[in-house]
Amino acid sequence: MAKGILGKKVGMTQIFDENGVLIPVTVIDVEGNVVLQQKTVETDGYVATQLGFESKREKLSNKPELGHVKKANTAPKRFVKEIRFDALNNEMLALEVGTALSADLFNAGDDIDVTGTSKGKGYAGVIKKNNQSRGPMTHGSMYHRAPGSMGPIKGKMKGKQLPSQMGAETVTVQNLKVVAVDTENQLLLVSGAVPGPKKGYVVVKTSIKKGN
Repeated sequence: MAKGILGKKVGMTQIFDENGVLIPVTVIDVEGNVVLQQKTVETDGYVATQLGFESKREKLSNKPELGHVKKANTAPKRFVKEIRFDALNNEMLALEVGTALSADLFNAGDDIDVTGTSKGKGYAGVIKKNNQSRGPMTHGSMYHRAPGSMGPIKGKMKGKQLPSQMGAETVTVQNLKVVAVDTENQLLLVSGAVPGPKKGYVVVKTSIKKGN
């Protein structure tokens, strides 16, 4: 059955499995997840479970936000996301508003997808961003790290790879695996790397390809 939770990327480390094989893992803190709303076709036109993660001061929230979390009898949250699955395959629909979720929602061995915001790398040229080749570096070539031809004067090359902002995009890494679950510290240990910097917010969901 499909399920999901919000979390914060703590960082990476490594552990050894029962066979002594070293596994690089990302540690995700999931403490403080609360169900804020259950959206249905009748009232909202679609099916989703809205979660809130990491409490913040009421001073930093507006009145609509305070009224919304009051229904769940919880504090305002910094990170709020809706998790959508097929209505017939979504075990989170059975959770009442105000229900707290913990790391034991997942088990070791579960296949998951992790969505986060990639690291922002600022304004980048085509060589760094798109891995294009540079021109001759000899003296007088006048063409070194430029983006290349823009096409005919009257033409428009839609999709042309040009210098622009690099990173800071929503990225999903699929088919990762939960290596271990630390219920005492509310941590998930996920195989490999997940998007974003340390302390970046992520969404952990059942793998769309393997989990359903």
